[in-house]
Amino acid sequence: MASYTVLANFTDQGVKGLKETTHRAEAVEALGRKMGVTVKSIQWAFGSYDLVCQFEAADDQTIAAFGAAIAMQGNVRTQTIRTFTRDEMNAILLKLPG
Repeated sequence: MASYTVLANFTDQGVKGLKETTHRAEAVEALGRKMGVTVKSIQWAFGSYDLVCQFEAADDQTIAAFGAAIAMQGNVRTQTIRTFTRDEMNAILLKLPG
C-alpha cells in the first residue's frame, strides 16, 4: 500500500458547517473503506492548514478518485503528497548510483 499525506483547508461551505466536521470525518472513513483507501489518521490543525490526514491506497489512481469524491462534496480543498515509509526510502536509496 502506498502512503499519502493530505493537507486540507475548509471552503466557505466547510466553515459554515464546521460543527459537523467530526461527522464528516466519519463519512470520509466510510467512503475510504468503500473505495479501498485506509484512513490512518485525520487531525484538525490551526495555521496554514485546517486538516492533516494520512491515508493508504493501492495506487495513485485510487487515491486520486478518493480525493475527487471528497472534493465533490465541497467542504475542503486538498493538497495530496505521496509519502514513503523508512523501508520504502531505504529501497529507493539502494537504487542510487555510487
